[in-house]
Amino acid sequence: MSAALVVLGDALLDRDVLGSVERLAPDAPVPVLDELEQRVRPGGAALAAALAAGDGRPVTLITALADDDAGGTLRRAIEECGVELVSLPLRGTTPEKIRLRHDGRSLLRVDRGRGELAGPAPAAARAAVGWAPTVLVSDYGRGLAAEPGLREALASLPRSHLVVWDPHPRGPAAPPGTRIVTPNDAELSGHVPAPAGHAPEHALERARVLRERWQAAAVCVTRGAEGALLIDGDAPPLSVPAPRVEVADPCGAGDRFASRLAGVLADGGSPADGVIEAVAAASRFVRAGGAGAAGRALRRHTELGASPDLQSVVARIRGQGGTVVATGGCFDLLHPGHVRTLEAARRLGDCLVVCLNGDASVRRLKGPGRPLVPERDRAAVLCALSCVDAVRIFHEDTPERLLEEIRPDVWAKGGDYAEAELPEERVVRRFGGRAVILPYIPGRSTTRLIEEAANRA
Repeated sequence: MSAALVVLGDALLDRDVLGSVERLAPDAPVPVLDELEQRVRPGGAALAAALAAGDGRPVTLITALADDDAGGTLRRAIEECGVELVSLPLRGTTPEKIRLRHDGRSLLRVDRGRGELAGPAPAAARAAVGWAPTVLVSDYGRGLAAEPGLREALASLPRSHLVVWDPHPRGPAAPPGTRIVTPNDAELSGHVPAPAGHAPEHALERARVLRERWQAAAVCVTRGAEGALLIDGDAPPLSVPAPRVEVADPCGAGDRFASRLAGVLADGGSPADGVIEAVAAASRFVRAGGAGAAGRALRRHTELGASPDLQSVVARIRGQGGTVVATGGCFDLLHPGHVRTLEAARRLGDCLVVCLNGDASVRRLKGPGRPLVPERDRAAVLCALSCVDAVRIFHEDTPERLLEEIRPDVWAKGGDYAEAELPEERVVRRFGGRAVILPYIPGRSTTRLIEEAANRA
C-alpha cells in the first residue's frame, strides 16, 4: 500500500460552466455563452490532495473552509475523493474559480469569494501536520501557509519527516530544512527576481539563490513544456525534459506535478526519481485534458490497480499493441460467480479495467438497503484479484461516460443479456470496440446470498 500523505494549503472550489457559442451579444462585440452544464471539483490544495488520493494513497487535507453554500459543495467534493479533511474556520466566503468554456477552451475566468482565517489554528489542525511522514504544502497565497501555529508545527517535525513546498509568488518562505521546493518560473521570479535581459539559463543560478536563502535541501523549477530543473545538494543539476504534448487545458498541471513528486518521496524514492515521475504524470494529465477532464474522475479510488493510474495501464497495453478489456457492475458481496466472470473477461485481452458502480449508483439500482459493502472496500477487494488490472468508480447509472474515456477494445458483461439490451454496446461500437456477453452462472448472486443470510438469522 502507498504511504500516507498530509496536504496543507488553501482550497478553492473550481467551477466550469460549459456551453455553446453561436452568436454575439447585441450590446457589445462579445460572445454569448448558452449554458449547458456546470461541473464542480476541488481546486487549489484540494486538487493536489484529490490527485494524491487518486493514486491510491491515504491523504489528509488541512485547509480552511467557510460556512457557506460553496464551502459545503467543496467539502462534499473533497470527501467524495476519499480525502480525510481537517478544516479550520474561514471568515468570509469560500474562494471560487469559475471558468466559462466553449468547445474545450476557456472564454473567461471569474474569481469570487474572499475569506480570512477566523483565528489561530486549533490544536487538532496543528497535530494533523505530523500524521504522515511526508507533508505537501500547497500555497495558493491565501494565508494558510503563513499561519504561525501551522508553521511552528512544520518546523517541529522530526528530521525523518519530509516537507515538499509548492510556493506562491505572494506566499511566505518555506521553513528551513524543507526537503524540496517546487516553484514554477513565475513563482521563482516572485521570490528571486530575474535581472533585466536575463537568459533562461539564469534560472539555475536563481534556483541556487532560493535554496540558500530558504535553507532547503533541494529546489525544482517547473517550466511547463520545457520540463523541470532540479538542484539537490551537491549533485549535478538535473534537467528533465517533458514529452511533447498538445496543450488544450493546462489547469491543474502544477498540482499533478507536486502531488506525484510528494507521493514518490513518501514511498521512499529520491527527489530525482520523483521529478522524473512527476514530469511524466503532469504531461499525461495535460494530454488527457487537464483538471477539467479529470473532474469526473476525482472520486474515491479513482486510480487503483497495478499501475499508478488508469491512463498508464491503458497506455502501456495499447503501446504494446494489446487489447484493453473493460467490464462493470456493483460487485457487492463478491462471490465465485463474480470471480469466474472477471477471469473470463480478462482472458479476452491483455488487461482488465473494472467500472465499479459507486454507492449512490448502487442504491438507485438495487434499493435503499444496498450496497452492503462501501465502494472503497469493494474497489480494494477487486484490486486484490490477479485478473483485475485497474478499478474506476463511477456514480451515474451506467458507465457510458467512463467508457468514452477508457475506449476499451472489448466491453464484457456477465448475465442473461442480449447484446441489444446493453446500453453500453452502442458506446463501444462508436469508437470501434465490441461488446461480449459472458455466460451466466445460475445460482450465484448477491441477492440470493443476502436472502440466505436473512433466512438463517
